[in-house]
Amino acid sequence: MRIQVNARNRGYDFEALPGEKVLYAGLRAGIDLPYECATGTCGTCKAKTVTGRVRDGWPEAPGKKFVKPAANEFLMCQCEAEEALTLEVSKFVYPMETGTSVPQKSAGVLRNPRLLTHDVMAFGVEFDRPRDFDAGQFALLAPQGLAFRGYSMCNYERGARRLDFIVKRKPGGAFSDWLFGADRDAAKVDAFGPLGKASFDPALGKNLLLIAGGSGIAGMMSILARAGEADYFAQRKVWLFFGVRKMRDAFFLDELSRYSQAEITIALSEEDPPPDTTLRFERGLVHEVTRRTMAGKYHDVRAYVAGPPPAVDAAIRVLLLEAKLSTDNIRYDKYS
Repeated sequence: MRIQVNARNRGYDFEALPGEKVLYAGLRAGIDLPYECATGTCGTCKAKTVTGRVRDGWPEAPGKKFVKPAANEFLMCQCEAEEALTLEVSKFVYPMETGTSVPQKSAGVLRNPRLLTHDVMAFGVEFDRPRDFDAGQFALLAPQGLAFRGYSMCNYERGARRLDFIVKRKPGGAFSDWLFGADRDAAKVDAFGPLGKASFDPALGKNLLLIAGGSGIAGMMSILARAGEADYFAQRKVWLFFGVRKMRDAFFLDELSRYSQAEITIALSEEDPPPDTTLRFERGLVHEVTRRTMAGKYHDVRAYVAGPPPAVDAAIRVLLLEAKLSTDNIRYDKYS
């Protein structure tokens, strides 16, 4: 199906496969269409139909509150073209940069699901072909019969045949209910990616401030792995703040302990820190602990933030209002 996109700066056309969402078809064609979650929750990928019709795969998507159906607006991540389609996007749109890992759909096999805490599970997805991605990116995953949901890769490896993920159990969450509901080892999983702009490359040459709430630690582990591979800790300072409620909610502590050159702090919001620990623990919400610890240390910093929307929003306020970081030095993922 032919799709024409008219952005503020120029137009693009590309072909969508039968049943393929408009956003995924454009990204697969190397066009950097606007998105954040790519799964229907944020509303960033909204567009306006000029000619043609779309089929909405999720009319109840939370991101629908940001669109006006009467104005022919729709979410590109949830709609597919029913016929040749012309649409408008009210933002500047550019081709993906040379060397970018262009998102593709592929099939994988889920491997080694295991509990990290009472409500967090880790697993890998194996592919028959190597996959490139940037540290901090995410992929969309879907077992057969379920819709795509986005999860950040925990590992980093160019040409990886296995991507590692964590999932936090959410009440009513289709993917987490499926994953926690039975032994899913060897289950087939569809994937689309890599996606996300909160990515890190050692050529950045700045000090790193990583702020993660709960399962937001996933992408930070990938960034730490990439930094370690490039010996980035010998060149720049790296701070990591990992926020959880209580000690029983903390995980990856052994893995984090291996990054001795980074300054790592675990923020406990609902109980006091334990005594005699290898890692540094503080009491408080993760953005509050970050603010106390980082006062006066924001020179030449790029910040990465990931986690639930309230935690991300609170951290961004600190970074903008107190740290005075420019918006181009703040990258974030909200785990809705």
